[in-house]
Amino acid sequence: METNECLSDNGGCWQDKAANVTACRDTFRGRVCECPTFNGVQFKGDGYSNCEPAGPGKCLINHGGCWHETRNGKTFSACQESGDQNCKCPAGFRGDGVKKCHDIDECKERKACQCPECSCRDTWGGYDCTCSGDLLYIKEHDTCISKTTVQAKAAWAAVWGILVALVIVAAGSYVVYKYRIRSYMDSEIRAIMAQYMPLDSQGEVPNDSHEDHPLAH
Repeated sequence: METNECLSDNGGCWQDKAANVTACRDTFRGRVCECPTFNGVQFKGDGYSNCEPAGPGKCLINHGGCWHETRNGKTFSACQESGDQNCKCPAGFRGDGVKKCHDIDECKERKACQCPECSCRDTWGGYDCTCSGDLLYIKEHDTCISKTTVQAKAAWAAVWGILVALVIVAAGSYVVYKYRIRSYMDSEIRAIMAQYMPLDSQGEVPNDSHEDHPLAH
C-alpha cells in the first residue's frame, strides 16, 4: 500500500508553517525535497534545511523571510524586491534585516530636525519635527521658514505658470497664423499660374502663319 511520506514530519524537508509552504513532494518513488513555486514565486535552496523566495513577488510570501513588524496599523518590512541584499532594514531602522531591526532615534542621534527653531520628537520608524512660532518645517532642507515666505513662493510659482502658459498659447497661435497665410498665398499663386500658363492637357496652339510657296511660272 502506497503512503504519502510528506505526512510524517513533512518528510524531513524544509517547511514554512507561517506561509503554509513546503518543499516536500510525494512521488510514486518516494518523497522529494525540492524548493517549490508558490503563488507564482519561486523558492530557491537545498529543499531540506533552507528555501528562500526569490525574484518578483518574493516579499508577498511572509515578507521574504525578512524582519517585519506592525504597530498601530503601521507595518515596516526589511524585504527588498530588488538589489543585492534580500533583507535590509528600512529607513529609520538599524539591524541585520533578518532577525531584528531596531528603531533609530533620529532626535537623540541628531540626524534631523536640528535647526534652531526646530523641536524634534522621535516616532517608531521616523520622527516629527515642528517649528516654534508661525514657522513651517521644510524636511528637504531641515529648516524652518516663515509661512509668508511659503505663500509668496507659491504666488510667484503661480505667476510663472501663467506666464509660461501664455507664451505657449501665443507661440501656438503664431504657428497657426503663419500656416494659414502660407496656405492662402499658395492658393493665390496657383490661381495666377492657372490663368497665364497653359495646362499640359491642352496641347500646342496651332500656327496660323502660312508657309511661303514658290510662285508658279
